[in-house]
Amino acid sequence: MFKKVLIANRGEIAVRIHRTCRDLGIQTVAVHSEADANALHVKIANESVCIGPAQSDKSYLNIPSIIAAAEVTDADAIHPGYGFLSENPKFAQIVEESGLTLIGPKAEHMTMMGDKISAIKFAKEAGLPTIPGSGGPVTNEVDAKRIAKEIGYPVLIKAASGGGGRGMKVVDSEETLMQNFNTARSEAKSAFGDDRVYMEKYLNRPRHIEIQIMADKHGNVIHLGERDCSVQRRHQKVIEESPSPAISPELREKAGSVAADACRKMGYIGAGTIEFLYADGEFYFIEMNTRLQVEHPVTEFVTGFDLVEMQLRVAAGEKLPINKPIELRGHSIECRINAECPDTFRPWPGKITEYFTPGGPGVRIDSGIYPEWTVPPHYDAMIGKLIVHGRDRDQALSRMRRALEELIIEGIKTNIPLHKRIINNDAFIKGEYDVHSLERYIQGDSF
Repeated sequence: MFKKVLIANRGEIAVRIHRTCRDLGIQTVAVHSEADANALHVKIANESVCIGPAQSDKSYLNIPSIIAAAEVTDADAIHPGYGFLSENPKFAQIVEESGLTLIGPKAEHMTMMGDKISAIKFAKEAGLPTIPGSGGPVTNEVDAKRIAKEIGYPVLIKAASGGGGRGMKVVDSEETLMQNFNTARSEAKSAFGDDRVYMEKYLNRPRHIEIQIMADKHGNVIHLGERDCSVQRRHQKVIEESPSPAISPELREKAGSVAADACRKMGYIGAGTIEFLYADGEFYFIEMNTRLQVEHPVTEFVTGFDLVEMQLRVAAGEKLPINKPIELRGHSIECRINAECPDTFRPWPGKITEYFTPGGPGVRIDSGIYPEWTVPPHYDAMIGKLIVHGRDRDQALSRMRRALEELIIEGIKTNIPLHKRIINNDAFIKGEYDVHSLERYIQGDSF
């Protein structure tokens, strides 16, 4: 096992990784920007290194500074968390070349799955069901019109190197196709430095279902059930739960086995998530995330496994602790807590004047905040995650209602009021929602 791990991230995920490392007797190194000098992840780490100014590209995305921090502190491994460099194949390669271990998959798999077109190609070859689409980049207006007509409107234009909804456009008719096609290419170029786009059939009311995968260096691959991440705004997840209220045990095992087999075929190592759209009883592959997910705690609650510990042990060369299908226990729900106005969604950084966390059976909060700490304006608005577990979905919902009532964050605005409205919504309580439900609800329609 590793003696010292540098955590190349910030906020709640850096705190989360630190806790498991310390449970295993591993020393931790926190890296931080000048804006995060007083952050919780810095205060609790065994050592800390400032790696640059507030801007991410000069700190948390600064590969030479992170490698230098690992070398001067004699760290033997780097955990990238999620976001920032977690799916950057160049970073993975440099870490390896520097004689360090990356707590993550191989660079080649990051490259393959980071490009949505090559990911879909692999998925088809591996037997994963995919959405009808172009099958490759759409490079000109003539092909765009032809392919859209073949697929049938509405269609979805997506950036090949995209994520988070950038470079993504829904097109209802040929009259608006060209404008959206050119806009998507422009946005993709601006956001990712890559103007390639592809096209898929647009599914009206699908659910977003993802399968958690873990694989070791000995050829063992398991799936740890599914998460339903359908409550989204602008393609950003807001609430996640496991198991999905829409998936039967038989469908879970079917999708999980197919996803695990695909990872086994590519020789994947570490944590990964195969993401599907689910509609009319069918799964359709959309992408793979080659990292730990924000919503991993719900899987931890229903499986009893610490996914960060599994990541560390797998990276250290150990075998997975289990090689048979996992039986999910109870139900778990996660609410992402953001520093933002709950009505306009405008980011709301500032000083936290009061902070009280909920407790009791089956309640967990992952956060990097504390009273009198100032939320900086330079990073993502998410400041924590509230996760609950119950013997069934009804108990999990009850615990989430109570926990949201107990959670107090003063001095800034947060999206806690929005979560309260969603959790008490009849359609959500019944589990009857899709990836567009929250958008409809925000616009005044039924959930």
